[in-house]
This record gives sequence, C-alpha cells and structure tokens, in this order.
Amino acid sequence: MRTVYVVTHPEATHHVDRLVGGWYDSALTPAGLRDAEAIAAAVRARIPEDAEVELYSSDLRRTVQTADALAARLGVVATLDDRLREKSYGDAGGRPQRWLDDRFRPPPPVGDRMTHDEGIPGAETKAALAHRIYPALDDILRSDCRHQIIVTHGGALTFVIAAWIRMPLDAAGYAHFHATSGGITELREDDYFHNRQLHTLNDTSHLADR
Repeated sequence: MRTVYVVTHPEATHHVDRLVGGWYDSALTPAGLRDAEAIAAAVRARIPEDAEVELYSSDLRRTVQTADALAARLGVVATLDDRLREKSYGDAGGRPQRWLDDRFRPPPPVGDRMTHDEGIPGAETKAALAHRIYPALDDILRSDCRHQIIVTHGGALTFVIAAWIRMPLDAAGYAHFHATSGGITELREDDYFHNRQLHTLNDTSHLADR
C-alpha cells in the first residue's frame, strides 16, 4: 500500500490580513506555527516508526515552515518544488482580497474552464496550474517509497487529487476538493489492483480549535 499525505499549510499572515495569497510569500502566524507542530505529530502517528518517508513541499515560506515541522518530527529532509505552489494570482498577489473580488471574472458554467481568463494581469489559468501540478505528482510517484508527504496549498490540493486519480484535464476544470488551512488529505494506492483512493479529505481533527 502506498500512502500519500497531502498537507495544506496552516494559518498564514495573508489570511489574517485579508490579502490575496497565491505566490505572495506570506509566513505562518504564531497560531499557524503551533498548528504546524500539531500536523507533524498527527502525520507521525499515522506512519510506522521504521518506515521510509519522503517529504515534498512547495517552496513558498508558509509551506516551507510547515514542512520544517514535519522534517524535524520525522527525521527527513524536505525536497522543495516550485511546481507545488498555489495558483498565481498575478497582480493581485499580496493585495487586499477586495481588490481581487472587484476585478475577478468567474469561469463559465460550461465550456473551456481550464483556459478561462479571470481578468487579473499575470494570473495563472487553471490549465497553467494543472500543467505544473500533474507532472510534479508524476515525478513524486516514480519513487517506490510507500509513505510520502506533500505540503502544498488549498487551491493546489484540488489538482493534486485530480492528478492522483488521473482525471482528464478538460474534466478537471469542474473539479473542486474543499480544503481548509492545516488539513491532512490521505491518498492510498493498493498493491494488487493499483486502484487509487481518496481515503480522507481535509482531516482537521488534530487541530484543537476546529
């Protein structure tokens, strides 16, 4: 059985300041740092003590800080990969959320949602996000390690799951897997049929205030 634990980073400064995240390089808040330790303890409890573990993370500061807590708890070194970043919101990154809301063009209910222009200069489309997340996951899964951890972002999580179940890109434009800060999603693949399962989505039971 292969298990991939996908962690969404906990509370960061852009959350409390009501700023757009994306590639804006915010840090974890004091509460977020405490939650990162709780995440690390929860993941450690799910993995056998003698098991080999691999840890991968987005290279943005808030995910690196989360990965640092996991690395210390598990005795591993994180591999940083900028392909695991959140969707870029271009010019909106780091601005007040209201600035983005006033300019955002939502995707159409049907049609080509993957290449839809949201109206924000420099922002990634869903297609651009998927075209880096899908190969990033493929590269991670080339390893034979049975316990792998990915630290990423709430928006990126949808495309990690879509890539895991090999969802075609045209269908992925309709997909959304809801995640909150500090959640743990568990993906499993059995050794016989090699079926891929979304075992647990966004578990936050390890966070005391959830």
